[in-house]
Amino acid sequence: MDDNMDTKSILEELLLKRSQQKKKMSPNNYKERLFVLTKTNLSYYEYDKMKRGSRKGSIEIKKIRCVEKVNLEEQTPVERQYPFQIVYKDGLLYVYASNEDSRSQWLKALQKEIRGNPHLLIKYHSGFFVDGKFLCCQQSCKAAPGCTLWEAYADLHIASNEEKNRGPAFPDRVLKIPRAVPILRMDAPSSSTTLPQYDSDSKKSYGSQPNINMRYIPQEDCPDWWQVRKLKSKCLTVPMIQSHGHMELERISEDIGCSNQMERNIVNHSTSKISWGFPESSSSEEEDNLDDYDWFAGNISRSQSEQLLRQKGKEGAFMVRNSSQVGMYTVSLFSKAVNDKKGTVKHYHVHTNAKNKLYLAENYCFDSIPKLIHYHQHNSAGMITRLRHPVSTKTNKVPVSVSLGSGIWELRREEIALLKELGRGQFGVVQLGKWKGQYDVAVKMIKEGSMSEDEFFQEAQTMMKLSHPKLVKFYGVCSEKYPIYIVTEYITNGCLLNYLKGHGKGLEPSQLLEMCYDVCEGMAFLESQQFIHRDLAARNCLVDSNLSVKVSDFGMTRYVLDDQYVSSVGTKFPVKWSAPEVFHYFKYSSKSDVWAFE
Repeated sequence: MDDNMDTKSILEELLLKRSQQKKKMSPNNYKERLFVLTKTNLSYYEYDKMKRGSRKGSIEIKKIRCVEKVNLEEQTPVERQYPFQIVYKDGLLYVYASNEDSRSQWLKALQKEIRGNPHLLIKYHSGFFVDGKFLCCQQSCKAAPGCTLWEAYADLHIASNEEKNRGPAFPDRVLKIPRAVPILRMDAPSSSTTLPQYDSDSKKSYGSQPNINMRYIPQEDCPDWWQVRKLKSKCLTVPMIQSHGHMELERISEDIGCSNQMERNIVNHSTSKISWGFPESSSSEEEDNLDDYDWFAGNISRSQSEQLLRQKGKEGAFMVRNSSQVGMYTVSLFSKAVNDKKGTVKHYHVHTNAKNKLYLAENYCFDSIPKLIHYHQHNSAGMITRLRHPVSTKTNKVPVSVSLGSGIWELRREEIALLKELGRGQFGVVQLGKWKGQYDVAVKMIKEGSMSEDEFFQEAQTMMKLSHPKLVKFYGVCSEKYPIYIVTEYITNGCLLNYLKGHGKGLEPSQLLEMCYDVCEGMAFLESQQFIHRDLAARNCLVDSNLSVKVSDFGMTRYVLDDQYVSSVGTKFPVKWSAPEVFHYFKYSSKSDVWAFE
């Protein structure tokens, strides 16, 4: 009887589905599928001549974490006017209904079935994931935390037994969710900073002392948002939620994995004092911030992690990275047998048990990732070997918060120390430098007479306008005296040409394909901004510490209005990579850049 109920169809309809693009080079296409919703699964089938065909995919209802509408893209075709998304443990599915009534019916039915699911999302992405980023917040990782509060969460979330036993701090208070959540910003503190004070009355009422090591900074441009800063720590921007004369402040965890365990503080405007709604978490902020650990690689692909671990070549070399599954982590571990030249890389998912403890081996559970890693550095506990040598992708790059403001590009020469030569070219020398005594930068030193001031400033101005993850970052210039400096991001593994000469034989085809994809991303951005590179070659692409590839050297780059640039007769150009129209007519375009790439 129960089995029949589980398999009985709740809703069936022919809907348009977008491919999930689980691999980087997967095609982006749309197909009609017959969607069937039951108590246990959402399945979709081929449908032809009024008959259901073979099943093409299925999502377990218990794994679904969010079901919601998606904002339309620009110039959306008629057949894709009513999209909704299904976020589940293993991915993200976009579906298009034929009309608003159909979409509302599916949202209502799906949300009813997922009510009470574990790990429902508090926040989701309201925009599509297109061309490697979310349109709503520009984050480039599919597993990135959401940027918009999910209003249905309050109705669909059912408290666990632990939460019920703890009970709400203010049961009579109704939570009002703000309209949208902007991206967390790492800003400097303003002058209007509030420091919480101890309130003996609030202690009696709620049994918890305020954290006097926090600053609360109201935002002038948005009164519903305050910055929260721990003294001697980083600054986050968080929402203030109005409720019965109080303001409820969400302390948003920086650790994606802890997004469902938000603590709340209460600010009483009548006394300007702060009391705690819930006890503080036992994990310290240092443990939660994984970016502080050398072994954490963040958003790095499986193939890139394997290449980096093999480059290290040591037994027990390891790293922790974001998993392709939303909100999860993977430990990648290298082991080398006596007669095995290449070695083996194993990937272990970090799992969570019913008590919210983390584990690699089920009998060894921990409160945090750092504690788990610390244990397995001393005990393999069933893994191929213990964690011995952390492999870091971190470099001393200039953080966004330290870079100069918009339009301020002249750097102080005395703040840049030159360390060693990285390369030499027609216009001068490239050196590794240390900026402000701590940040690694590449310094292109222009020899006097090697290029005109106009040419120099043209290259600098081009770089000022271009900002993309797959283009080398520009920090500024020192132009008041010779040699002139162009200061850019330092890329640790050097140019792609030399990297392929040294490591090319050890790279898998999938890794080479990812490198090509990175260059394509950078060049597609240049074309979208109406720039022609004119000198794309492996020597002008650089390989970063995480093996991502970035396009560099914009000395010949030109801005064009009609995707065409005609150079002067006698102008020097790279012969090997030039398209036929460059030889015959001196004509450059995005097409000649494609020729150079191929």
